Amino acid sequence: MRGLRLYDASVDVAPEEEVHVRSRFRSVEDPERFAMYFVHEGATATTESHEHTLMVVREFRRVPLEASALGLVVFTARRGCAASLVAALAHFVERAVSVYQPAYVLLAHSFEAPQTVVLITGVHERAALLAMKSSAFSIDLLLPEIRPLLIDAPEWYAYWPETEAIVVGAGVSQHAV
Repeated sequence: MRGLRLYDASVDVAPEEEVHVRSRFRSVEDPERFAMYFVHEGATATTESHEHTLMVVREFRRVPLEASALGLVVFTARRGCAASLVAALAHFVERAVSVYQPAYVLLAHSFEAPQTVVLITGVHERAALLAMKSSAFSIDLLLPEIRPLLIDAPEWYAYWPETEAIVVGAGVSQHAV
């Protein structure tokens, strides 16, 4: 099962023992706000408002995963717009996989709160620069289409490694995604 935990820096977040991989992200707008994406065994639905069981809509992974940058965007759909938002993002992901050739893409929505939609991307920025792409992975052109479907602007998070899990010389932890 895949999960997402949204929390503030003041909260002590220890991942469960069943967690196989995890990636921690820090909000671009609010440095005190974090998100942790994790994969764990078992199907434990949560009742906590800040934790989500993720239902995968689209996933793409290159083997082996070689990402130098991970990013996460959390979208919150207006009432009655969740399906339209997921459809627009799924179409975007399908096109983006062929254009940007990312190392990893996950589009999912929350089981507990279906209006919460998550997009996680992993790119190898050096490869993107060598291919002369202006951005390694961008949803900027999609924003005008999906903005009317959203309650607020998307929440952007950048990869924030856990210091004890970093591999020397690598930009992304060996335990990420």
